Amino acid sequence: MRVLVVEDARALAAVVAEGLRDQGMAVDVAHDGLAAAAKLDVNAYDVVVLDRDLPGIHGDALCQMITGRDDRPMVVMLTAAGAPGDRVSGLTLGADDYLAKPFHFPELVLRVRSLARRRPSARGRVLRAAGVELDPVGRTATRDGTRLDLSVKEFAVLEALLQAPPAHLSAEELLERVWDEHADPFTNTVTVTVGRLRRKLGTPPVITTTAGVGYRI
Repeated sequence: MRVLVVEDARALAAVVAEGLRDQGMAVDVAHDGLAAAAKLDVNAYDVVVLDRDLPGIHGDALCQMITGRDDRPMVVMLTAAGAPGDRVSGLTLGADDYLAKPFHFPELVLRVRSLARRRPSARGRVLRAAGVELDPVGRTATRDGTRLDLSVKEFAVLEALLQAPPAHLSAEELLERVWDEHADPFTNTVTVTVGRLRRKLGTPPVITTTAGVGYRI
């Protein structure tokens, strides 16, 4: 899952981004509306965590820009404007959810995951293929009923591969979906992570590689 955090309070943005990364999400950060609009033009996000009172482009205007896109990300407004009227106006602008500051971080995580599941392009809750079952909400994965002990990135790679059939995912596509914009495109981190995941999945092999194309369950 890839998330964009748009928040002009840099300390808060850093805390939110790091917390979501700890939950296995790929997270980019923008500190104003203009930077957020530029990132939205380049990257495909599942969820945008959006502050309302932003410099550059106001959060309300940015929300309307997002909701006008094809295959748009889901939007949760995270703002100090928490009165009932503010909530109604935010949802009227097209936001999919609204969370007032101060907030309880586990609640934000649950809301982000819930929004990702509600995207029209999202698959069912439990992903299954080749004896592998993965529950994105419960953060559990099994093969033939045996629990898999996966790192955050291994889990995210497996989730991306299970969502992809019948298509292959190239190393570049996995890097975009599982890591954030700071990932080095020339690194071998995808190869290393897939290799560790293969070993943990055991035999017979579940992940196939097609040279010049990518990986597939």
